[in-house]
Amino acid sequence: MVHVFKCGAPVLDFVGTLRARRNAVPTEMLTSPESLEAWILESGLVDGDVPCAPSDVQPAIALREAVYLLLVARLTDEDYDADALALVNTAARMPSAVPQLTQKGRRVEATPQQALSSLARQAVHLLGGPDAALLKECSRAECTQVYLDRSHGSRREWCAMDPCGNRIKAAAYRARKRTKARAASPAGSSR
Repeated sequence: MVHVFKCGAPVLDFVGTLRARRNAVPTEMLTSPESLEAWILESGLVDGDVPCAPSDVQPAIALREAVYLLLVARLTDEDYDADALALVNTAARMPSAVPQLTQKGRRVEATPQQALSSLARQAVHLLGGPDAALLKECSRAECTQVYLDRSHGSRREWCAMDPCGNRIKAAAYRARKRTKARAASPAGSSR
């Protein structure tokens, strides 16, 4: 598995395909038709291959960025960006992935456009429904991942323990050790 799914909804994990947005050089995970195809398959949106072409990558990235703008607006209690809203709504109007009943059970097949429509519909459902109140952004400064906080008491602070939670906890541990070391040193004590 190449991609990471830790946010509680495929559309949020899709937004996370651009990692470390605040870094000077963010990490782009949708770099080719093959990477888009892998993400769609690994996300569970479909059960079979989704042959993607080079022309499918840019619309996927545009949808991802539009959803991200809407999520940020929701998190900051601002109005939605009109262009982002139009792009997501247009994508949501397109035919989505189609579940079919087969002799072996349920199977979902889709074209890349249908998979993107399914993601746009998830964004509409998420941002327009009760789960919107559960949206949070990871508290690790370098991470911009948005996730659903379903923890008891809504106390979750990061998108996932690995790597964000581990890094935050390790940094806090090192800071406590430095503070203790300074307090124990002769220069740190007052007489």
